[in-house]
Amino acid sequence: MFMYMVFYLMVFSAVFSFVMNYNHLLNSLLSLEMISLSLYFLMGLGYMVLGMEIYNLLYFLVMLVCEGVLGLSILIMIVYGYGEDYMKSFSVLMC
Repeated sequence: MFMYMVFYLMVFSAVFSFVMNYNHLLNSLLSLEMISLSLYFLMGLGYMVLGMEIYNLLYFLVMLVCEGVLGLSILIMIVYGYGEDYMKSFSVLMC
């Protein structure tokens, strides 16, 4: 029961960090990775408690890696194009 509370606290703190640090793209990506890793641990704990197979966790982990690679490649393209990762300086977002 204590582990569930710890992982829920990790999810909520990562969501809070994502909401508070939305100006920088790198901070947003780190917060999203924290959310997804804490959900991964929460799913793993739930699968172990229920005695289920953990093949779904492998698929989820592959999706996490793909999400991380895509986010970093977008970050590199934005920094290369604009020179910084500060979100309010992009002319695309000024609608």
